[in-house]
Amino acid sequence: MKPFLTLLFFLCLNAVFASGPKHQYIKIATAQGECIIMLYNKTPQHRDNMVKLVKKGFYDGTLFHRVINAFMIQGGDPDSKNAPAGKELGNGDVGYTIPAEFRDSLFHKKGVLAAARDDNPLMASSGCQFYLVQGKKFTDAQLDSMEVKRLKFKIPQWEREIYKNIGGVPHLDKKYTVYGEIISGLPLVDTIAAVKTDPNNRPLMDVKMTVTLLKRRKARKLEKEMRKSGDSRLAFLLNQ
Repeated sequence: MKPFLTLLFFLCLNAVFASGPKHQYIKIATAQGECIIMLYNKTPQHRDNMVKLVKKGFYDGTLFHRVINAFMIQGGDPDSKNAPAGKELGNGDVGYTIPAEFRDSLFHKKGVLAAARDDNPLMASSGCQFYLVQGKKFTDAQLDSMEVKRLKFKIPQWEREIYKNIGGVPHLDKKYTVYGEIISGLPLVDTIAAVKTDPNNRPLMDVKMTVTLLKRRKARKLEKEMRKSGDSRLAFLLNQ
């Protein structure tokens, strides 16, 4: 009986450690700091494409090449690697796009990861370029005006509260796919957004990035810490 119980214990233990984290996470590291981003399971095509590129080291050495304070910081252009100073960037790609994955619960609050794109009618995303939202805080009057003049739809009350208290860029909702969110290191966005830029919004001093995928063990540990934190936002994200 004793050997059987020992075997059962190790089988249970193995099952616990074999189970993976609920989400995948990437870390963006720069000379200005770093952040960790949860990739949403509700946008699987964007999630899987990002994971694929990160595993290849695609983003390592690329720049945050377009930075607009109180709006967003954009990167992921492969042409930005070793680009000479002053060169206009933003047209590099990987030769394919990702179909739009709009979700009502995913919107442009501060700290989200979203896909850049051109003006294609299907609103398909760039296969590699992305941006992190900084945005600004809005009043009810400003949101009311935006609903009528730009959005042509009503912003749910709970989203309004976030745009009023945390900030973001609501005029991009349902136009660009949001597919992740910073869960650690949010100040990095403010730091990069504040750098001096040229007339094309490229930082005068290069902001290079290295992007890595968190290993399963680190991701499990992170999710355990998130559950223990008591932060309702993190608890909500884990259940998505």
